Amino acid sequence: MRRLARPKPLFILLSVMALIALIAIGQYMRLFERAWFNLHTLWQTQSSESIALDQYRVEIEARVIDGLNDDVSALTFDPVRKSLFTVTNKNAELVELSLEGKILRRIALIGFGDPEAVEFISADTYVITDERQQRLIKIHLEKDTTFLDAADAEQMTLGVHMSGNKGFEGLAYDSVGKRLFVAKERDPMLIYEVHGFPHFNPEKSYAVHVINNPKRDAGMFVRDLSSLQYDERSGHLLALSDESRLILELDVDGRPLSTMSISGGRQGLKKTVPQAEGIAMDDDGTLYLVSEPNLFYVFKKPTPN
Repeated sequence: MRRLARPKPLFILLSVMALIALIAIGQYMRLFERAWFNLHTLWQTQSSESIALDQYRVEIEARVIDGLNDDVSALTFDPVRKSLFTVTNKNAELVELSLEGKILRRIALIGFGDPEAVEFISADTYVITDERQQRLIKIHLEKDTTFLDAADAEQMTLGVHMSGNKGFEGLAYDSVGKRLFVAKERDPMLIYEVHGFPHFNPEKSYAVHVINNPKRDAGMFVRDLSSLQYDERSGHLLALSDESRLILELDVDGRPLSTMSISGGRQGLKKTVPQAEGIAMDDDGTLYLVSEPNLFYVFKKPTPN
């Protein structure tokens, strides 16, 4: 009777190495945390306060933004103008879009370095980021504005984690709490809360405070941050990740509540969003998204029958 062959030491070694590699890849991709969240949501009733991102469906998919040669980055909704704003960073411009993704006007940006994000603050007032220099630049926009010069604008530099080339990629603003959320893309991936900027009353002295939340940042099971959106109604923060192909909803304590995949076959998408760069939400809860190369998306919740 033949004895069963014992596994060879080389085979065992290769198997262990493969297992370690798979674990390392899973950890790098944050797959374990994401799988645990998906499993957790199967048996736990979704919070009534949640935005319920998984219910959104695409209505406009990959519409080309005609007229731009440079790629767009970031997105914000202007509730006064009822339009959207994005920026380009090669030949720097601030671009106003209709809610259908059509260009309404273009404003040249002078001295803004590498603009990566724009955020509506109040009527005619916005903040633009300079990614590499970590500058936050407050701008004022009139109907007849054709260019903006950073030298004429109020600005501040955070100067945190300056090493590396992964800087500020996203902005969101809480008008009630007067908090400006600033997302650092990765290495490390962080969200800062800036209090005191932009400043609204030049006649009063003010101080700027920068706060971070390590527990919240550690709980985000995404690989990078491309854009942020603050929902005034729920007080929740939406974080867009290009590399993870995901939008993540965080509650007031920074806990993940719901997710929305932007991969092909999900949310009604025919194809995966190629390189998600910006997200915005309007007063009705409609989500808008832009991606390179200059593609425009709209997502809505189905209306109840």
